[in-house]
Amino acid sequence: MLNSKIGQMVLAIAALAVVVIALMLLARIADRLPEKWRRWLAPAIFAGPALIMLGVGLIYPAIRTTIMSFYNSRSTEFVGMENYKWVFTNADSLQSFVNTFWWVLLVPLVSTAIGLIYAVLIDKSRFEKVAKTLLFMPMAISFVGAGIIWKFVYDYKGAFREQIGLGNALITAFGGEPVRFLQDAPWNTFFLIIVMIWIQAGFAMVLLSAAIKAVPDDIVEAARLDGVNAWQMFKNITIPSIRPTLVVVLTTITIATLKIFDIPRTMTGAKYGTQVLANQMYDQSFTFADNGHGSALSVIIFILVIPIVVYNVRQMLLNREVRGA
Repeated sequence: MLNSKIGQMVLAIAALAVVVIALMLLARIADRLPEKWRRWLAPAIFAGPALIMLGVGLIYPAIRTTIMSFYNSRSTEFVGMENYKWVFTNADSLQSFVNTFWWVLLVPLVSTAIGLIYAVLIDKSRFEKVAKTLLFMPMAISFVGAGIIWKFVYDYKGAFREQIGLGNALITAFGGEPVRFLQDAPWNTFFLIIVMIWIQAGFAMVLLSAAIKAVPDDIVEAARLDGVNAWQMFKNITIPSIRPTLVVVLTTITIATLKIFDIPRTMTGAKYGTQVLANQMYDQSFTFADNGHGSALSVIIFILVIPIVVYNVRQMLLNREVRGA
């Protein structure tokens, strides 16, 4: 077994070396060709491998998954739209849509709001670097790691037992009854959402803080000379100036949230009514070995992401045109 793995690694390294050498040779050959040949050959040499890898690793799997979504669980019989019908009629699947809706609604909005308010409050303050570090630290933790940390925070040991979870320890210390944070629906979904907000707020803060610092000083000074107060400055100067960054932050967090898998899987196993689309897709594809349902869910997640990506790209192009003008 070990020898076979070593052999596969050696073959992979050798294949990579051959590809690199071939590209270097092609680049040298292209350098000596006439100008009209170089114009199309040079981009093909450098972009070709990336396009091939994109096709093999992304485009082909996407096409294959779409085709499988129209077949039965074993991909042996064409069933048409039956898998999509199941997705929109099955109770567990519908619950995953509802939960994902709350995730996508709350996480981007609350994370961005916290990051924006924090960035504005600490801007040019004495302890700005330390304050930024504190909020950004959760970004260094993986979703699985964050899930494990917060699982201990939310831990519940029963009404008459000593609580080791920070949340219930604080509640019982003030005379309250321990709370089943992760077991009682629908509130457990919102407690899971808090974990994602805790992670993403730092990301939003860093980008928005950079955008705030990029606001031209002459605009700020002119507004102050006009006698605007802090709220008017925030509403009429800061927000319009950082709007492109706000769009990027919101759309990026939304896409990440649509694909959320790690936190529900780690903290509740997606049980107790906390199922989400990505975890439902995983369960159908790997736990229940149902390629049809899993592929249909995967296609639906992909379709939901497309409008967000298109909107983000359009906004970037519009901003580029405005700057160019």
